[in-house]
Amino acid sequence: MINSDKFSKRLEIIIQHYGETASSFSEKVGVQRSSISHILSGRNKPSLDFIMKILSAYPEVELYWLLNGKGQFPPAEKIEQKIDGSKNVLKQEPPPPVKENPIININGDSTSEKEIERIVIFYKDGTFKNFNHSS
Repeated sequence: MINSDKFSKRLEIIIQHYGETASSFSEKVGVQRSSISHILSGRNKPSLDFIMKILSAYPEVELYWLLNGKGQFPPAEKIEQKIDGSKNVLKQEPPPPVKENPIININGDSTSEKEIERIVIFYKDGTFKNFNHSS
């Protein structure tokens, strides 16, 4: 469960870090200004939709930090120590992109290289679609 008081403090940190007002933050996130006010005052708890909108608008914010304070915000800069004793500040690299077509193993058998023959999708209305592998 999210601690509302601590969440509102982390939300204030995000707003201040980006130099936003509550109004400009609400516009960027895509929620009403009153929603921000109610969460900051502790009147309302944040919804999952609200949290996802923050993460979408501010990708530098870490989910675990936002939810429970674990992690770091703002993201730390890496400092590289050079041989001559000087320091070089490196910006944190974004995570590598996710592959477009990941291999999904639904059987839990990681050594299997089986080929899919057919996929059937059943709909709630009783209809279905059948996809056959074409060689």
